[in-house]
Amino acid sequence: MDIKKKLQDEITVLEHELHVELPKEILKARAHGDLSENAEYHAAKERQGFVNARLNQLKKRLAEISMVDFSKIPHDRVGLGSKVTVLDTKREEEIAYNLVTSEEADAANGKISTTSPIGRALLGKEVGDVVRVQSPGGSKELEILTLATIHDLAAE
Repeated sequence: MDIKKKLQDEITVLEHELHVELPKEILKARAHGDLSENAEYHAAKERQGFVNARLNQLKKRLAEISMVDFSKIPHDRVGLGSKVTVLDTKREEEIAYNLVTSEEADAANGKISTTSPIGRALLGKEVGDVVRVQSPGGSKELEILTLATIHDLAAE
């Protein structure tokens, strides 16, 4: 999955900022003298705290994703990586979704997170199942028309 690369790339950039750029900024700001009224120093220290927190968050998420056992994703039911076509029964409209991790979600392009209301409703279902989803715009009824799992897509 390219999500691992995306996370690793952001980690690399932030580690460079934390260990190379920010120490230089802090040293430069310290050279200006009185730290109590030194805006550059305080901004750099604040950024350092933010970068450190974000790095910890990314490393934790990367570890979680690395532990995903792809062999446990079902071959015949909706799961992470599935492409699903559903029929919105109220609007008589077909919609295609790709189920992805929260970092990859892009609803405008049909990529929905497995933790979103629609994603959660579809997980574990198969072709022919009808799910009801409560959304801000009201209740939707979606019938699963087609399904290609991560395993089917990998075989293509």
